[in-house]
Amino acid sequence: MAIAKKKKKFFDVEMSIINRDTQLQAMNISELEGREIKYDLTRILKGKSILMNFKVKVKDDKAISIPKEIKLMPYYLRRMVRKGTDYVEDSFVVECKDAEMHVKPFIITRRKVSRAVKNAVRKNAKEELINYFKTKTSEEIFEEILRNRLQKTLSMKLKKIYPLSLCEIRSLKIMKEIETKKEAKEPKEAKKEEKAPEEDKKEETKEDSQKE
Repeated sequence: MAIAKKKKKFFDVEMSIINRDTQLQAMNISELEGREIKYDLTRILKGKSILMNFKVKVKDDKAISIPKEIKLMPYYLRRMVRKGTDYVEDSFVVECKDAEMHVKPFIITRRKVSRAVKNAVRKNAKEELINYFKTKTSEEIFEEILRNRLQKTLSMKLKKIYPLSLCEIRSLKIMKEIETKKEAKEPKEAKKEEKAPEEDKKEETKEDSQKE
């Protein structure tokens, strides 16, 4: 008898951060675990050319996507840099509440500036981002970049040094996930529960010895 071949199906994958759904093909939903999705957000952001990478996680027979990287397209940045201006860029690793992230800010000044001004802008941008990231989770940071909140906050503070024509995050990528304090405490609590029956046994042996 001929064995019927299994056909691949399309499964919905939720991308809650941009209020969209997409579909991926697989034999069963569990095969989607760990798959990567690249999504162009240019239409959603009305011409702002951003490419976003997601990682798929399967939970309770439901596929969801978690943002892992966001990147401004090079041609968009080239279009923003005009004659008579200067740009400042940097690249460093910073920690947020639940991850270690690699961030590349990209800043354009309104006029040509000295090296001292560039260094001051670069240094202050790094300090502000380090302090900002400490108070947020990785998902909150991705969301605030898409809503342009992070860039506005950073721009307002850097304008005190020199007027800017653009303040953007060129790229942001999760390098490593970090255990939160709550997650780290859970195993310890489990160990305490495991020790409890042993303590009961010790109390029982003491009572038996007293009776004898």
